[in-house]
Amino acid sequence: MQMNRVVIAGYVSKKPEVRRLPSGTPVANVQVGESVRYADGSGETRELTNWHSLSFYGKLADVGQALKKGDNIYIDGRLEQRKFIGCDGSKPRTVHEIVVSQCHVIAPVRRGNKAADSAAGRNAANGSVSAAAGLESEWPVAG
Repeated sequence: MQMNRVVIAGYVSKKPEVRRLPSGTPVANVQVGESVRYADGSGETRELTNWHSLSFYGKLADVGQALKKGDNIYIDGRLEQRKFIGCDGSKPRTVHEIVVSQCHVIAPVRRGNKAADSAAGRNAANGSVSAAAGLESEWPVAG
């Protein structure tokens, strides 16, 4: 048996970058941070943030492109490793990224409009804010 599945909930770090592959397929790239709290040797609480690179291909690139810095998202995807040589001809590099298959916005960024913020909060809490390239999901979404 083999399995390659990644599930992460975290916060979008910056506006997604969108480009097209030579084949014409759109790709949106974004980073997501998720934090872990732990007690160090002296008993003080510390926080470690892990950063993950996400890639949204094809129809999902529209979903990735719509994300905003600070959005709290829940993604499902697979881990992929790519090797490439930089434009400067330097030695080969290896990157690991998560290729997203589903993305749910748990809580969109609040922009100061109290009525819109309230509605967005209600929608996020009941799970109605989601996107998965036209696929409906039965995932529970916490708000």
